[in-house]
Amino acid sequence: MRKTVLTLIAASTAIAGIPALAQSPRSIAAPPPPPPPATSMQPPKAAPDMQSVLDALASLGGKPIETLTPAEARMQPSAADGAKAAMRKKGMSTAPDSSVTTRDLPYGSDPKQFARIYKPAGAPAGGKPMPVIVYYHGGGWVIADVDTYDAAPRAMSKALNAIVVSVEYRHAPEFKFPAQHDDAAAAYRWTLHNAASWGGDPARIATVGESAGGNLAVATAIYARDNGLTVPRHIVSVYPIANSSMTLPSRRDSANAKPLNTAMLPWFGYYYQTSKADAQDPRLNLVAANLRGLPPTTIINAQIDPLRSDGETLAAAMRAAGDKVEQKTFPGVTHEFFGMAKVVNGAKQANDLAVARLKTAFEAPATRR
Repeated sequence: MRKTVLTLIAASTAIAGIPALAQSPRSIAAPPPPPPPATSMQPPKAAPDMQSVLDALASLGGKPIETLTPAEARMQPSAADGAKAAMRKKGMSTAPDSSVTTRDLPYGSDPKQFARIYKPAGAPAGGKPMPVIVYYHGGGWVIADVDTYDAAPRAMSKALNAIVVSVEYRHAPEFKFPAQHDDAAAAYRWTLHNAASWGGDPARIATVGESAGGNLAVATAIYARDNGLTVPRHIVSVYPIANSSMTLPSRRDSANAKPLNTAMLPWFGYYYQTSKADAQDPRLNLVAANLRGLPPTTIINAQIDPLRSDGETLAAAMRAAGDKVEQKTFPGVTHEFFGMAKVVNGAKQANDLAVARLKTAFEAPATRR
């Protein structure tokens, strides 16, 4: 699916306007940085269904990400693998919902610059164009991909009868910051240009993302605002990276959480940043960005997550800027819970919240910005 004609690739690149970035001097085999000082603080207790997924993930034998090279880290089992293992233990099928179809299309010339287009089987009556969601996956901009993060975009496509554009982007350390943000913006532009040809309505568009992708969902909305593009009707930012401080409350109380711990945060930064100064760039440190005039936003957090305070402080900063924001922290769940709705009740509740807010946004009359 990813191998398409050269003319389409060239056209997509021209639309995206992606700058050429040199390969990073730090390779995927570069040894990890020294870990931060260890702490004995234990995270809050997980809900039983969440703990079942954590136990299933532990049974897969993954190694601590912060001790590995990027190449090694990319080979480790993911939280999504843990959720599937928990599903199998319950006798549940892990096959993707076939009522939602997918195809991969390039938005740039690099093999990583493509998007997976999710389309529900039930098209609206009368040929009415469907709403569009641009979704950005997580992984700290170093690991994971659209395959890892299939559950949420597939479920949203079905629940909202919407086209979901799940964006793959170039990874660090092969391409460092701001390559991922450039790709996120390019894919958004490309989606606006092409959505109608897929049966979508580019005027009814939203951005959604998890973790690093939760950051991209907000940063891309800022980009759209600043560059005269159609601004998303709604942002759903799930446990986003949004604050460069390493002394936030959740950095301490969830220091030893799973599957994301505090030691992993500087590990990701070591590979995606060119220098430590990058951490203060408002595209990464969203709490310092110009947040005024952004669309209504839903921020979803997990209680047991070193990034919980990121979402809480981002919500406060957005409210201070005059934006309409709803922030909810779900108890008893961890980072990556959002894609586990089939086995974790808190994840189903979070998905239901996101779907409800997006549905309201898509059904509202268009407003000028």
